[in-house]
Amino acid sequence: MKSGVHGAGLAELNAMVAVATHKNFRAAAAELGLSPSALSHAIAALEKRLGVRLFHRTTRSVALSDAGEDFLSRVKPALAVLADAMESVDAHQKTPTGTLRINTSALVARRILMPILLEYLRRHPDVRVELVAEDKPVDIVADGFDAGVRLAGSIPRDMVAVPCSGDVRFIVVGSRSYLRERGVPKTPADLVHHECIRYRMSNGAVYRWEFSRSGEELAVDVKGRLTLDDDGAVVAAALGGAGLAYVSAWNVDDVLRTGRLVQVLGDWTPAEPGVCLYYPAHRHAPASLRALVALIREWRRPSSRAPRP
Repeated sequence: MKSGVHGAGLAELNAMVAVATHKNFRAAAAELGLSPSALSHAIAALEKRLGVRLFHRTTRSVALSDAGEDFLSRVKPALAVLADAMESVDAHQKTPTGTLRINTSALVARRILMPILLEYLRRHPDVRVELVAEDKPVDIVADGFDAGVRLAGSIPRDMVAVPCSGDVRFIVVGSRSYLRERGVPKTPADLVHHECIRYRMSNGAVYRWEFSRSGEELAVDVKGRLTLDDDGAVVAAALGGAGLAYVSAWNVDDVLRTGRLVQVLGDWTPAEPGVCLYYPAHRHAPASLRALVALIREWRRPSSRAPRP
């Protein structure tokens, strides 16, 4: 009996319930969208698999056998639970509900995502958003996230990427007092004569400052007495005159406007693609994620009245 039950398909079990409900093969077949002969074959296959007769059939009537009554009493509640589960999954695919988990960096969370997510929550009251901000790279699939938001250049190629911002620049800055004392570097090679504030990444490596101009690309292992692992601390050190810093322009736009920091080597730090929301291409995106993608695309349209990052 156990092997027979394991082999029974959901379609066969639903066929049995329909016949038991209508007590008529033609009416049951119409409900299921089958021909009467196909339905009869499905019931016969189920009976053969179980090794018992489920229905007593004559040319005029259909009635459950004792074994059929017992089997139906056990199967019908389970089918109802399955139907409810399938409806719930279907609802997730059609209507934004549930929890949407997103991984990003602290800077992107503050600078790009928060205004978008606040509008998203206003539009979709049945969705909960869990935003995890950390600077180390993560595997969003292995760590259970629905999506990530990172710089375009760091996104794996097997992901769907949706732009969230304009271009970003990583620039070299220093305080006016530092530049008066040590001079202004004209090329990346001049950095050997400067105190540079180094940045240690989450993998333990010290970041090499990257430059590009007219097709020439450089990665410079700068020297300096101060090594930090926090963007905010790097900016604070530069403001304090500790040396030159290589930072995202987003991190220092306010202090650049006030003149507290000054950009140098500007012609060696061109803009590059900004941040993108990304998610696995091989997975079915839930309605909650599809709704966020739609909002980001709306947010980025030049004609949109919403403020854009």
